[in-house]
Parts: sequence; structure tokens; C-alpha cells
Amino acid sequence: MRESKAKPAGKANLSLNGKDYTLPVFSGTEGPDVVDIRKLYGEADVFTYDPGFTSTASCESNITFIDGDKGILLYRGYPIDQLAEHSNFLEVCYLLLYGELPSPQQMKEFDHAITHHTMVHEQLAQFFRGFRRDAHPMAVMCGVVGALSAFYHDSTDINDPRQREIASHRLIAKMPTIAAMAYKYTVGQPFVYPLNSLGYTDNFLRMTFAVPADEYKVNPILSRALDTIFILHADHEQNASTSTVRLAGSSGANPFACIAAGIACLWGPAHGGANEAALKMLEEIGTVDRIPEFIKRAKDPNDNYRLMGFGHRVYKNYDPRATAMQKQAHAVLDEVGAHDDPLLKVAMELERIALQDDYFVSKKLYPNIDFYSGITLKALGFPTSMFTALFALARTVGWIAQWKEMLEDPHQKIGRPRQIYTGPQKREYTPLAKR
Repeated sequence: MRESKAKPAGKANLSLNGKDYTLPVFSGTEGPDVVDIRKLYGEADVFTYDPGFTSTASCESNITFIDGDKGILLYRGYPIDQLAEHSNFLEVCYLLLYGELPSPQQMKEFDHAITHHTMVHEQLAQFFRGFRRDAHPMAVMCGVVGALSAFYHDSTDINDPRQREIASHRLIAKMPTIAAMAYKYTVGQPFVYPLNSLGYTDNFLRMTFAVPADEYKVNPILSRALDTIFILHADHEQNASTSTVRLAGSSGANPFACIAAGIACLWGPAHGGANEAALKMLEEIGTVDRIPEFIKRAKDPNDNYRLMGFGHRVYKNYDPRATAMQKQAHAVLDEVGAHDDPLLKVAMELERIALQDDYFVSKKLYPNIDFYSGITLKALGFPTSMFTALFALARTVGWIAQWKEMLEDPHQKIGRPRQIYTGPQKREYTPLAKR
């Protein structure tokens, strides 16, 4: 079991209905102090009210830290820009899972463990055929990932550390295979098996875009860009899908079911669909000459229209992931010659305006990761329906790390939010004949 690292930081005094209560205050290694209200209901018979849990810490975690005001994102203490520049996705997976960067030997063993779990049970191919060909890839992934628990019984005992580790490795390894199969199924092409000689992201690109009639060669520039996207999306603290995974896991559900729940939550357009929404906005604008019209609408306080992919709910200054993504976006556009694409021309002009226009600069509405990842994925050849599936692929390791941490936390309990009840008071039942 993991010991708490939160340190006492004083007391908070609460006066309520003529009585005084003293609440402990704790501090973490980063971020604001927290008031411990765990005993408040028992002592004062009151709850706190916090829709969306935006001011409530539901857990103690040492995985990811975000300071939205300062534009900081750290994985296990490492700045996201350094990891995006110098690391690779599989190394970041190891870091998130185990807390430290791997030694060369540890990296070799981890790479081997993931690589040799990439194949999925052959019967899963039949499972895919139960979906309609036009099924959304996220619908397919929800079903298939949840079904993994029916195929891998030997790694569903959450009380066995070794089984937890095997399940973690399987999920990280098989998610690219499942995502690629979901894509192949919707476009009517045969599934492509993974190759153990290829790296994680190279393997995924091959499984997605290779066809039996031609030899497929991985472009290192495109692979590096996609690998960076995976790194930047690997974890993001206690967001909606991560909280869903933790909540599902708090009941003792098996890891495959928990990750399937995370995928379902991520599918929501307010969460994982932001880059898809950004691309749809570019399609709506259509051509560069129409940009001023939409800029005018975005600036109009009486118009509800807003540009997607600019600004961020969490990052009030700038999205620290956007700089790394901007670099990869331009590298991909240069490599594939996509600057002639009308949609991408719109994106580049919007980027130029947002970085120079006083309105956008003063309100800190900078292009965020969703803006850059959307145009990058389009240039890589992915349809918009696959964008959220790729997000799920990348976020799987974060979900697993958070799930694993939750199970090892001695203070963790089954999730049970409270409510303010505003329905009818107690009343007597009236038989149907008398109503």
C-alpha cells in the first residue's frame, strides 16, 4: 500500500449554526492547500456543494500536476515540453506506470513486454463483425475493450499485483491493435497483424494504413509527430474520463471494464472530441476569404459563436502542450505537402491571426493542442471519426496508472458523491383507482 505524502499545513475554522468546527488542512508537493472535510458530515450534519467537483480533491495522486494559470503540466515531475522533445511514448508509459524514467535494461524489458502483447485473441476478429460497417470507431472500441475481460481471465483479479501488471501491459499493447482494427473495419479493409520488429507507433501506423497489395514503409517524420501526440495526451490529472475510470475501479471492477468506461466518457464532445470539433470548425469556415466573417462573430459579445481550438478551460495562460504540437504540425504539413489543402490553409491563417490579433492575445485565446492535433491528424490521413479513438489509445496508460494508484491507496473508498435533494417531501401512496 502507498503511504500518504500530504503534509499537515494548519487548521481551518468553520462557524455553522452557532457551532465552531476545526478542519485539518494539508499541503501537497505542488498546488494549493486542501481542507479535509471527510469528517464534516459526521460532526456537523452538512455536505459541501460542488457541481463538477471543480473545487474538490477526490484523491491524493503523485502522477500528474497541472497549474493552469502558469501553463504547467508535469508527468511525475517532468515538464511536458521536455518529454515531448526528448522522450518517446513507450518511455513515458513506463514513467507514468512506475514513477521513474527507466534504465536501459528496464526499458528493454518493458519494450519486450509491450511488444509481445500486441496481438489480440483471434476470436475478437469475429467480435468486430457484429458491428455495422458504419459504426463509429469509439463505439467499436467501447465494446471490444470491455469484451477483453471475457478473453483474458488470467488478469482480472485486481487483488493480485502480478495480474494487475499483466492487465496493464496488455491494455497498453493491445489498444493500438484494437484502434487499427476499428479503422480497418469501417473502411472495409482486412486487419493487419502487428510486427514485433517495429516500435509502438510505427506498428500502429502500419496496422492502420498498410494493405496486402503494397509494401508499407513508415515515414519517420509522421511517426514522430504521432508519437508526440500520444505523449501529450497520455495523462491530464483528474479529468472527466480519468475520474470515471477511478470511480468504476473503486467498486472493484476489472481493469478492462474500467478502461471501457473511460473510453465511453472520453467520447463526449466536451472532452475527447475537441480536436474533431476544431476540424469541423475549419470545414465550416471553408476558405481563407471567409475567416474575417467568423473572426467578427467570435468577437461579437452578442453572438454565442466561438472558435474551437483556441484557449483552454484549464490553461488560463497558454497550453504547454501546444508549442510541442505546433512544431510537429508544421513538420507534418511540410512533409506531406498539405499546405495546398484548402482546409489546412484556413488553419494556418487562423493560427497567424490568433497569435497576432490584440483581441486573441489580450484574452489569451492562443491555439491549443486540440487545434494543432486536429490538423496534424488530418494531414496524417486519419478521418475525423478516428480522432477520439487515437486520444483513447494515448490516454490508456494514464487511466491505468491512475487506476493502479487508486487500488494502492489505503484511504480510497468506493465513490459515492452526495446531493442536495430538492424533490417532493414524504407523501402517501394513492391507489390507481382513487387518483
